[in-house]
Amino acid sequence: MSWYSILPPLIAIVVVFWRKEVILALILALVSSEFLLVLSDDEQSVFATFINSIERIIDVVTSAGNSRILIFSIVIGALLAYIRESGGVSATVQKLMNIGVARNKKQVGLLTMFTGTVVFIESNMSVLTSGIVSRGLFDKFKMSRARLAYIIDSTSAPVCILILLNGWGAYVLGLLSNYELEQSAVSILWGSVAFNYYAIIALLIVLYTIVFDKVHGPMKSAEEALTRQEVELSAGPAASKARFMLVPLITLIVSMVGFMVWTGDGVLANGSGSKSVLYATILSCGVAYFLLLNEKQFTHHELVDIGFKGMGELLPLVTIVLLSLTLGSSLKVLGTGLFVAQLVSDYLPVYLIVPVLFLTGAVMSFTTGTSWGTFAILIPIGVPLIQTLGLPPSLVVGAILSGGVFGDHCSPISDTSAVSALASGCDLLTHVKTQLPYALVGGALALAGFFIASLVML
Repeated sequence: MSWYSILPPLIAIVVVFWRKEVILALILALVSSEFLLVLSDDEQSVFATFINSIERIIDVVTSAGNSRILIFSIVIGALLAYIRESGGVSATVQKLMNIGVARNKKQVGLLTMFTGTVVFIESNMSVLTSGIVSRGLFDKFKMSRARLAYIIDSTSAPVCILILLNGWGAYVLGLLSNYELEQSAVSILWGSVAFNYYAIIALLIVLYTIVFDKVHGPMKSAEEALTRQEVELSAGPAASKARFMLVPLITLIVSMVGFMVWTGDGVLANGSGSKSVLYATILSCGVAYFLLLNEKQFTHHELVDIGFKGMGELLPLVTIVLLSLTLGSSLKVLGTGLFVAQLVSDYLPVYLIVPVLFLTGAVMSFTTGTSWGTFAILIPIGVPLIQTLGLPPSLVVGAILSGGVFGDHCSPISDTSAVSALASGCDLLTHVKTQLPYALVGGALALAGFFIASLVML
């Protein structure tokens, strides 16, 4: 664990913004991380870097949780293709406009945000559902896919970490339950909701962009760059029947809840998000297939071709997800997260500890691309500070959770960013570039909030 452990993520970030190639950036970062690991091992030659990089990918793929994420990311391509090619998207857009819930940009934005909020049980499911529902509507009203990616990304994780009746809550609760504190882990966790400033501010900023129809910076440029041809191309096949989209989508949501309860032995919050989202996606894909086959929209062979074509379209993004997970695994061994955490320092004034925990969480999740990994490293650092210095438990936990979500939102190597781009049909780099100004504003306001709270409470 040394200063050089920060080099691989820095390489990735520099290459992303310099060459505009995410896959190349992730590969270079992974190889450099493995190279540093080889240098620190006297028993290995530098020539083992190549082999170790491949084996790291194999280790990630053979992890059950990671495999489910990757398979889900591929299968969802078939589901999206079935819904798109059936004409169900266009039909649903027309139906929503006819019943008056999507007659203008404001209503479309609110519908997207509402959908993402309702599906709070799993962040990927929130992104996926709201992305599918709103793609056609955004095209209809000439709103950019970058704007859609921003709304669904900035709604999913903040909502999940605020409502907590899901896998996010269960995960953090498990981390807190390892310590003996005056308050129960449950009361500390629920108390942190009021101090989760970034999540709250992120949702308010999204609401502002929707209600006032205001976009700024690169997002504004993306909106202005939309051409009539692009909108027509993304509109897809002519309208057929809304049920070709709605039935698979309802199946997706309902079965997701059912599988969460089932995998959690009857408790929703204890359910496995990776298992549930995979099972629900495969079931929904099967429902879409049999629905279209039964309605004689396509033959079996046509549906197979459509499914594989849809999966093929997502392979670049699936590759990004795989490399992001692999880089995160390699950086964990290298000790990047622990090195960044050490920057909290032993000599900080008490009133700066909470703001610095927020910043540390942001840097860690930005450089490693994972908010959950950040929670796992920082909570064991933050809780002893609560015990020894008497810091407010919910404030400390809120700062850590806020920092993790903030950095993850900004990171170009985050798998969450990749899934959001996938769900909205937006280029990943465009999504990161257009979302960054909003995330930075939210992060600055959250930092100020933690500083003021520290001055008042400590």
